[in-house]
Amino acid sequence: MSARGRHRRSKPRSTARVTLRLTAGSAGIAIPIVAAQVAHAAPQDAWEKVAACESSGRWDTNTGNGYFGGLQFTRSTWQAYGGTAYAARADLATKGEQIAVAEKVLRGQGAGAWPNCGPRAGLSRATADPDTGSAVRSAAAPQARQRTAQEPRQSRPAGGRAERAAKATAERQKKPTTYEVVGGDTLSGIADTHRVDGGWRSLYDANRSTVGDDPDLILPGQRLSMTGSGRTSAGGHTGHRAPERQASPQRQAAPPQTKTAAQKAAEERAAKERAAKKKAAEERAAKEKAAKEKAAEEKAAKERAAAKRQAAQKKSAPAVTAPVSGVAPSTAYRAAGGSWSSGHHTGVDFPVGTGTTVKAVSSARVVSAGWADAYGYQVVLRHPDGKYSQYAHLSAISVRAGQSVDTGQRIGRSGSTGNATGPHLHFEVRTGPGYGSDINPLTYLRQRGVRI
Repeated sequence: MSARGRHRRSKPRSTARVTLRLTAGSAGIAIPIVAAQVAHAAPQDAWEKVAACESSGRWDTNTGNGYFGGLQFTRSTWQAYGGTAYAARADLATKGEQIAVAEKVLRGQGAGAWPNCGPRAGLSRATADPDTGSAVRSAAAPQARQRTAQEPRQSRPAGGRAERAAKATAERQKKPTTYEVVGGDTLSGIADTHRVDGGWRSLYDANRSTVGDDPDLILPGQRLSMTGSGRTSAGGHTGHRAPERQASPQRQAAPPQTKTAAQKAAEERAAKERAAKKKAAEERAAKEKAAKEKAAEEKAAKERAAAKRQAAQKKSAPAVTAPVSGVAPSTAYRAAGGSWSSGHHTGVDFPVGTGTTVKAVSSARVVSAGWADAYGYQVVLRHPDGKYSQYAHLSAISVRAGQSVDTGQRIGRSGSTGNATGPHLHFEVRTGPGYGSDINPLTYLRQRGVRI
């Protein structure tokens, strides 16, 4: 073997070159395919942007306004695009499940399904988020240009996108003639979502036979006629709020909700209770008024009866009576004696014990009632005939000056006050109120029918 042996250079195999060419060519073809696939699904950060705009990023939100979840689906849209396979409502589904249904809505309705927030987030039916899809296409373009002439780039026909857009627009412009009520729906919400001319009143008027007399009570399963109701020319997107609604991170307050049957029943019971209380109060007031009127009538009747009795008593009572009952006088009128200043007795004395009732001999007015020196406590009366009567040496007085008294009314009690030697009643009749005008008191009484 020669010491100067050589190593023979190995020739590259043709199969290796073919493989290399094949691999490079395959890569040039695969990258555009991947880019095309990515372009048909919106990136997740785009849906995050839509959720942030629609619901402040709350994927489980339910404010009671008829829109649910982070992307604000209506019940009808959620059902139409297969959402009930995940949950009954969007707010009960996961974030991923809501995005999966949203992709279907995007393919069917386009970004207009979210009229304010969709375009902001860069949604479109045919392209992904600009920041993502364009980057993929840019990366694929250089390698696509490296392909050989024998491998022409496969591109989508230019007219395909326009045809699909026109088809989708035509589908959106189709006006459904009926709408099936689902749980949580209200006439105002349906009219607002579908842009019904005349609002809920017009919708109610067109479906009064189905809804009934109460527009606040619609039931799931009822089919409402939408014929003749106005909608937007851009195709009533049935899943989301009307374009004029301003979406913001902090959502507007939810509209009033439809009253439930239980709430209406409670209100009816409350109204009945209020009516019953009012009626009971009126009945009590009427009873109290009747009782007062009855009491007043009874009082007036008693007063009338008392007045009649008094009148009868006055009529039956004697016009004149003795000052004390059952006692004859002990000292006669005009009896002589040095103990009297006039030299004789100016009245008559009735020997009665202290405390005996002393009566007015006839009706009169009290002229004086009080202390009178030698007469002690006395009462002087003036009678209708102009005569005066005096009652002296009393132990107690029952009347006052100016008072009117009736015949036989007690005016005091007998005693021994003043210049008296023992208990007795000194009685005088006078033609004037003062001393010295006395007349025979017994004659005065007997002339008026009193027997003494």
